[in-house]
Amino acid sequence: MAKKTRYSDEELEEFRAIINEKLAKTRLDYKDTMDQLMNKNTNDVDDTLPTYKALEEGSLTQTKEELVQMAQRQQKFINGLEAALIRIKNKTYGIDRITGELIPKERLRAVPHATLSVASKNARKNH
Repeated sequence: MAKKTRYSDEELEEFRAIINEKLAKTRLDYKDTMDQLMNKNTNDVDDTLPTYKALEEGSLTQTKEELVQMAQRQQKFINGLEAALIRIKNKTYGIDRITGELIPKERLRAVPHATLSVASKNARKNH
């Protein structure tokens, strides 16, 4: 039997559903993070109390930095998922970009935007 070189259309549809679900959730999380960064969902008086503001400034700065990092990670994840949808459309999804072999389904279910198998990823790390 010939070695399988790509996932079937049915398998690709399964992955598309997983990706769309993760994409919807991550976009919501990203929007929430951005709303927090922009103070859109607060009725606080933070800006109007100078004494309180001085005490809170340090932790506020740290929180904002953490939110920015979180937003950046979420945006990167969204970009990875969108790229995976393009690979599904092109029927190149799930193919290890180094070896050209299929990435195991278990890995793709856990990390749907993966472009490397665990073995390829580890091999790259060790070089």
